[in-house]
Amino acid sequence: MASKGNIDWCDGEKKEICQKIETLLKNVHVGLPDPLTDPVKCSLVKGDYLYFHYGCDGHDDRGWGCGYRTMQTMASWVYFNRSPVKNHNRIAPSLLQIQQALVTMEDKPGSFSGSREWVGAFEASLVLDYFCDVPCKVVHVRGGGAELEQVAVEELHQHFEKHGSPVMMGGDRDNSSKGILGVCTGDKGSYLLVVDPHYYGRQQEKTELQRRGWVSWKRISSLDQSSFYNLCMPQTATKTT
Repeated sequence: MASKGNIDWCDGEKKEICQKIETLLKNVHVGLPDPLTDPVKCSLVKGDYLYFHYGCDGHDDRGWGCGYRTMQTMASWVYFNRSPVKNHNRIAPSLLQIQQALVTMEDKPGSFSGSREWVGAFEASLVLDYFCDVPCKVVHVRGGGAELEQVAVEELHQHFEKHGSPVMMGGDRDNSSKGILGVCTGDKGSYLLVVDPHYYGRQQEKTELQRRGWVSWKRISSLDQSSFYNLCMPQTATKTT
């Protein structure tokens, strides 16, 4: 197996793609009202990140790239908040570089590179360790939204309070990747602050993204009750400043 980070993040990429990434919106959750007027506990992402979504770099990945985009959002958080930053010349790896890294790590066959195959929370843990030298905790929740409420909510509160980094969530029946930026708990249940990578189109203001639901609080009880969920939680506490 090749050593970590042996892929140059900017190698072979067009300048205009790098420029598009550098103009992405930052901290798109800011200004969004809390979901509860009198919450018992709210825990949020700490520090800056960029919002990666379908097509944001000029590459049309609709239908398969949501997991990659959530990984890129997580990697951008590491870029802005961790010191020293590995591969400091690039905010996040490209879709192809993510695929090439998974092939290099022998997690995927050679045919995976250049494909339109999905990735999930486990692959995210490998990629963040490979490119950013950040280990991740993967939490598996078998019982759908009900078990998320019972088990994962406290895990998420602890994560944001200790590490402060974005979390990736995906499942089987509910197989749409979601970036989780916070959790808010009240007497009648909890909400997740979701940044949705499925947006495709021209650059929007963060207030418009919030109005259209691309960045929103979602009640956990509204999630699929028959889907399992995996959460990838970057363990960054000992490496942040």
